[in-house]
Amino acid sequence: MSDRILRLQHVEVRTPDLELCTAYYTEVLGLIEVAREDDRVFLKCWDEWEHHSVVLRAAPTHGLDHMSFKVAEASDLDHYTERLEARGVAVKRYAKRELGPGWGEAIRFDSPSGHRLELVHGMEKVGNMLPLTNPPPRPQHLIGIGPPRLDHVFITAEDVEATTAFFTEVLEFRLTEQILANDGHQLATWLERSHSPHDIAMITGPNGGLHHFAFWLDDWNAVREAADTLAYYGVDIDVAPTRHGVTRGYTTYFFDPVGNRNELFTGGYWVDPDFEPITWTEEEMGRAMFYYHREINERFFTVHS
Repeated sequence: MSDRILRLQHVEVRTPDLELCTAYYTEVLGLIEVAREDDRVFLKCWDEWEHHSVVLRAAPTHGLDHMSFKVAEASDLDHYTERLEARGVAVKRYAKRELGPGWGEAIRFDSPSGHRLELVHGMEKVGNMLPLTNPPPRPQHLIGIGPPRLDHVFITAEDVEATTAFFTEVLEFRLTEQILANDGHQLATWLERSHSPHDIAMITGPNGGLHHFAFWLDDWNAVREAADTLAYYGVDIDVAPTRHGVTRGYTTYFFDPVGNRNELFTGGYWVDPDFEPITWTEEEMGRAMFYYHREINERFFTVHS
């Protein structure tokens, strides 16, 4: 199977306070504003080459509008349109820039869990913040935490098994890890296309829900230092720096000013196409999520749809 879907391209999230959230994502997290419309702000991380990875949209509520995955070739949009329509899924196609500044050609459709999904090709290349000749390892004048890239998105679904099957059977994602209930059904799953532990994950909860979206940091020290920055600015920290059992990654969870949950993530492992999925049991769900604490805090299941 060729790598048609390469990775998570961007997330578009709602916010009741566009200016406050823009200030938070640029001054605390350290993302870069690249474009603005009346009701939307387009942001990217410093080491991302394409136009945007986070879009903030003014709305009465917070939550996830849609998630977008990058495909390798324009013909991949035709490939997935055929697969989706064969399953009875309605697909709408958009021309380059039709959806906004920097946008590539795209298709949009809904998952069984009620999430709006997009596949996109040909996003505008704006470059990262380093020169192509003799670059330093990192820009010298970053503001805030400055994560190099968007990493993954975590959603909720009433039927995790059906939604997981949609991603694996139709969109050709690979299952890396799962938490199984005692009766054998999937409570949570982790799926990838970028050879990382996950590009998307889902857990039992309301359809259309957003649990969090995550940014990559380079190492564990960067996660701890980022938590210092979050605490300094008074950001609502949900889970202090710790380790996941699932993915083996290091993490800290926190909320943006209107309640969208963010994560800073590092670690994990390389996933080959023949990777054998890892299973956690229901009794070990706490250790799967937070390996050191071995339990899940009360707010973990707070999501927004």
